[in-house]
Amino acid sequence: MDFEFSEEHRLLEQSVREWAGREVAPRIRELDRAHRFDRGLLPQMASLGLLGISVPVEQGGAGMDYLALGLACEELEYVDTSLRVILSVHVGLN
Repeated sequence: MDFEFSEEHRLLEQSVREWAGREVAPRIRELDRAHRFDRGLLPQMASLGLLGISVPVEQGGAGMDYLALGLACEELEYVDTSLRVILSVHVGLN
């Protein structure tokens, strides 16, 4: 059994980490203190393919597997729990 991540998984992990570090991390403290959520983050997540990460390409998704979903959730969790919850509920429950 191979436990190494594929190149696609590594690129996804890096992309989510860089996006969250650039777009979310610098403002998360301010947003949390104001009890606000920046809805502008959702279109950005969609453009990264996160909101359809494990949905088949034929149905408009990114066509990745559930390991990819887990990696994306992990990277979001490092920065903001609410984004991880949005992703896991949106993709995992739907």
